[in-house]
Amino acid sequence: MRSMRGAVRFLIENSVFFLAGALGGLVWANLDPASHAHLLHANLLENPWFGEPHGTSRALTVHYFVNDILMAFFFAIAGKEVREAMLPGGPLANPRQAATPLIASVGGMVGPALLYLVAAAALGQLDTLGNGWAVPTATDIAFSYVVARLVFGGDHPAVPFLLLLAIADDAMGLIILAVFYPQDAVQPIWLLLVVAAVAGGALLRRARVASFWPYLLGPGVVSWVGFALSGLHPALGLLPVIAVMPHAGVDSGLFDWRELDRDDTLNAFEHWWSNPVEGILCAFGLLNAGVVLSAAGTPTWIVLGALLVGKPLGIFAAGMFSARVLGFGLPGGLTARDLFVVGCAAGIGFTVALFVATVAFAPGPVQDAAKMGALASFAAAPVTWLAAKALGVRKRST
Repeated sequence: MRSMRGAVRFLIENSVFFLAGALGGLVWANLDPASHAHLLHANLLENPWFGEPHGTSRALTVHYFVNDILMAFFFAIAGKEVREAMLPGGPLANPRQAATPLIASVGGMVGPALLYLVAAAALGQLDTLGNGWAVPTATDIAFSYVVARLVFGGDHPAVPFLLLLAIADDAMGLIILAVFYPQDAVQPIWLLLVVAAVAGGALLRRARVASFWPYLLGPGVVSWVGFALSGLHPALGLLPVIAVMPHAGVDSGLFDWRELDRDDTLNAFEHWWSNPVEGILCAFGLLNAGVVLSAAGTPTWIVLGALLVGKPLGIFAAGMFSARVLGFGLPGGLTARDLFVVGCAAGIGFTVALFVATVAFAPGPVQDAAKMGALASFAAAPVTWLAAKALGVRKRST
């Protein structure tokens, strides 16, 4: 019961508000696209150091403020979950037990990426669309979790398997964003600021500073500036500092209610920022999901096909390779049919897929069409239900 309440809390904080913002942006852009575009590119401040190109200078636009500054807190919380998953009791703590979900998550990223690239090449649009290969590699943890619980029930081993797979997917997705999608030409000299930020965070930790504010306002700001000036995506700028914050000795689990009772620095950071992140995700959805329905085109169908077909096939193939060839096996009670259905549920890209689409393509028709594919990935929910019915997967209720 507590884990279910924890799931409901997580959804309220990280999905429902985002969904409301995305629907609002979609409706707004179709009713009055000019005013929506005006909001997106409204100039808040002329900035000579970082921001979006604006004439001969750079500008701190609403779009940059939300996507590059505020979304850093969303990715910081995602990074916090990955960090804690490596602690004793966490799903990534035992390499052998985590092997099959981890290998399956690699397949869940390689499969859709390959299918995307093959489809783009077959249509003769690889030069135009090739940079979007990472859009369908994303898995939205919260929405996929809800679908998995509805299809499998709370006691089925497929549910924790999906959670571990999605956490690993998030970790690899953060690496992909940092490595393959820098905003500008990378200037490594500025990464010295990130090194200094990590060192500063380590000193604070050694001095037993318990409040997260000194980590955030000191090393956190320095790290974010280092990312912004180096050309790496600044939305990832808080991750190095998250890694050095004091944390609990064990992990209770992603949706475990007991996490609310922890007062270590890392959990205190999440508890304080979880509610503001609701508004941040709502604003992100409002701005980035604002595409006209007529924007649907080739990128839409390639992204959607890669998520609905490439994800389940990649997860199934890699998972079975791990279980049968490498000998790691499947978690107790999980069958090959369950594994395929898990792959279908993981095909909901949504939040992170939408974010990747905004950095993979320049604003314009191609970006809008790719965003439509990310939004349409909700089709994975009925596909998962149909696959479960067709394969005879039975629900296990708590």
